[in-house]
Amino acid sequence: MSRMITADLVDLDLSVDTKEAAARSLAERMVALGRVTDLDGFLADVAAREAQMPTGLDGGIGIPHCRSAHVTEPTLAFGRSAAGVDFGAPDGPADLIFLIAAPAGADDAHLTILSSLARHLMDEEFTHALRSATSPAAAAALIAGEQEPEQAPEAPSAPEVLPAAEAPEVKETPAGGAPVGQEASVAEAPPAPGGEAAGAPGAAGGLGGTPSSGKGRGGGEEPFRIVAVTSCPTGIAHTYMAAESLEKAGQAAGVELVVETQGSAGFTRLDPAVVAAADGVIFAHDVPVREKERFAGKPTVDVGVKAGISRPAELIAEVRGKAERGETSAPATPGTPVENAGTPDEGYGTRLRKWLMSGVSYMVPFVAAGGLLIALGFAIGGYDIDKAPSVAEHFAWGQADSWAALMFQIGGLAFAFLVPVLAGYISYGMADRPGLVPGFVGGSIALTVNAGFLGGLAAGLIAGGTVLAIQKARVPAALRGIMPVVVIPLLSSVVVGFMMFLVIGKPIASLQKALTDWLSGLSGANAIILGVILGLMMCFDLGGPLNKVAYAFAVGGLATPNEGSLKVMAAVMAAGMVPPLAMALATTVRGRLFTRTERENGKAAWVLGASFITEGAIPFAAADPLRVIPAAMAGGAVTGALSMAFECTLRAPHGGVFVIPLIGNPFLYLLAIAAGTVVSAGLVILLKGARKTTPEGEPANRETQAGTKVTVAA
Repeated sequence: MSRMITADLVDLDLSVDTKEAAARSLAERMVALGRVTDLDGFLADVAAREAQMPTGLDGGIGIPHCRSAHVTEPTLAFGRSAAGVDFGAPDGPADLIFLIAAPAGADDAHLTILSSLARHLMDEEFTHALRSATSPAAAAALIAGEQEPEQAPEAPSAPEVLPAAEAPEVKETPAGGAPVGQEASVAEAPPAPGGEAAGAPGAAGGLGGTPSSGKGRGGGEEPFRIVAVTSCPTGIAHTYMAAESLEKAGQAAGVELVVETQGSAGFTRLDPAVVAAADGVIFAHDVPVREKERFAGKPTVDVGVKAGISRPAELIAEVRGKAERGETSAPATPGTPVENAGTPDEGYGTRLRKWLMSGVSYMVPFVAAGGLLIALGFAIGGYDIDKAPSVAEHFAWGQADSWAALMFQIGGLAFAFLVPVLAGYISYGMADRPGLVPGFVGGSIALTVNAGFLGGLAAGLIAGGTVLAIQKARVPAALRGIMPVVVIPLLSSVVVGFMMFLVIGKPIASLQKALTDWLSGLSGANAIILGVILGLMMCFDLGGPLNKVAYAFAVGGLATPNEGSLKVMAAVMAAGMVPPLAMALATTVRGRLFTRTERENGKAAWVLGASFITEGAIPFAAADPLRVIPAAMAGGAVTGALSMAFECTLRAPHGGVFVIPLIGNPFLYLLAIAAGTVVSAGLVILLKGARKTTPEGEPANRETQAGTKVTVAA
């Protein structure tokens, strides 16, 4: 295995203006050495990671990084910018930029090496030495732990970032309670530049030793003990930098602090005895903490991973304050799965969207299975199949009608779960498992009072909110064990039942009926306008929240099918097929306007579009959103309008061209899809063709292409 960084991967005069251009410049060095096989594909992965959370850190550091299938071996590239590049750090632009590339299947050893660099970036002497390096070879040697004394005579010993072939072994946690190895604690973290182990026993590496100050809560008393968990979306850099920062702050504060890093390669669990002995817990994470229930009932500070890097001393002081006041902010329940997936500073609107998307995502499989079975039942047995007797009482093995009735009745039962599942998992997204019972109960009541899809939305939000309110109540320790099993389901179900039966259920049912009647009466210009709106929504974010809202609206109408709701379902599916089909057509007609990777994606997009998988256009939109998304929306609007104008209907909620026999006016329906596809493909070709290109079809000005990708990260 080659060294992770060489002089060829260092640029001490990086002259770029944007983070996209910086990533491209450094990635081109990786391509030249054969470390990256597809430049555009790799940069798309970097941009996708950057969109999750900015990678700028305090102290003038930028660490764009990702795991990518286009990386052949773990690689680091380093650039030093005199002007600085904005990577979203609170204190301003970064002058030290590390591009970290890990293979998609990187093993534990590879990620241990990457985490080693991430930890040492927190050391001021190390970054100062990098800023003082006079040659690419010197900088590469410093990063690789091979610097020669004459190149940096005043610098302390460099951190050791070994070649991949010499990666340290990740050790198991011993039974004695002092975790060792990179994943569990700092007990065997790489030496700090000062020569002293950053997490030496008795400093911050284990709970059984004595703090370096010799004092904990005061004088000769026992030291204050903290366990922490750090994690980030990629699990390569921020995870370990937060761990290093917390460990050093713990040592300075005279507390015993152990960190469990939940990185990409998995994690080594802290010893249960260590967790049990802890006086407080710090979660610094941007993805859900795994097995969070292990830390239940302790004073807890829950923040984003960047807070663990930038203000660790404050977090330690905060958790000590909570312990002194007897606050247990994480009693007996893990965090909420959807809320934990985001950053702590998200607004209520963002969290509400995630809660609703949680319910919709769990509902969609029921829609697909139940809806397609119902549609097949109609196709085989005709539209009177809904009047067939129960197959449990009458079933003739040799009659097609009996098989049609079987499929229809199975599909009907699956479809009956739509509203309860929607409500149950909205509540689950808000309050985790305790929210399931009141959510499902509320969804079932919504069906009982004919409140339908809208009632399910309301029931889920009420159930989740009720559970969250109950969880905030202070209860004796003896009762905490029965709270999630008995008390919370009981009280929350009563509250939700009262609200749905006696307060809001009937008004929502009236609104649902009015909406259904309106859809049934749609005709002429009104129907066409609705088709345009639905088409725009389906194509705006290509499978994102707005797309799912339009889809859920259409599926909700299938629960009580009528002429209007069937037209809506047809328009939604037709518009959703357009973006991938249009990209496939564009790459076929004018392939030179697209990269090799996009042309390959275009071949798959034919099948994805025909199957009503709008997400097939995402790779194209990620690479060039300003041209692809408007073109896709234009085609979707045309198709939605034509589907409504042609009065096409659809009883199946999914299936694309494979359910054409179940579509009313199928030839006009296909014409509407074809028209929208041609419009979108033509606009994409027109917009892309307006750029100056080389004969090979790649943008002549790479800065222009990089500038286009600014929007991707934004």
